[in-house]
Amino acid sequence: MPGKSATVTRTTAAAEGDVTVLLIGMRINHFWAVHHWLPVLLAMPRMLRELAKNPERGLLGHVLLTASPRTYYVVQYWESKEKLYRYAHAPDMFHHRAWAVINRKERKGAVRGHVGLWHEAYVVPEGSYESIYADMPPFGLAAAHGQVPLERRGRRAQDRFAHRSRNGAEKTAGEAGEKGTEKRVAAPETAERTSERARDGV
Repeated sequence: MPGKSATVTRTTAAAEGDVTVLLIGMRINHFWAVHHWLPVLLAMPRMLRELAKNPERGLLGHVLLTASPRTYYVVQYWESKEKLYRYAHAPDMFHHRAWAVINRKERKGAVRGHVGLWHEAYVVPEGSYESIYADMPPFGLAAAHGQVPLERRGRRAQDRFAHRSRNGAEKTAGEAGEKGTEKRVAAPETAERTSERARDGV
């Protein structure tokens, strides 16, 4: 009805613990060198299909994006950095074979700068990420880790940053206890040094 306020459904990602993110992409430096950049462009969908068939490899989700008519990349969400690098170095997986071809071409001087390749990897600790989605299907981090109603993590960004999973809370409590122990151990040493300086007239 006209004038009726719409109810916006807000959710947040259900991720807990560290989040591992990989950005990987390519840039077409010379459009005319189709025979160089097209195989690279087609390689990424092949890798994604391979990972979809082998979920135990650790890829949780991905988003295909473009930054310009020349630049294309994928945001990937992984279970852990260990699984990410294990896949990257697995000789039976396509990624390893593709890089072997590129390296051979470089050694032969057959790579002429027609295509740019890049990646960035991040391990984001719990407490250093948050998300919000309004009237959105599962997307990005939420598609990879699931989504929950916003109220479960807090309507304010600072509340969502403050969320801790059970393991995260136990880890934080353990670290706090260790720091407290270090301070208690260090205190007598400081007192002893103070006494020594007093005796020496310092």
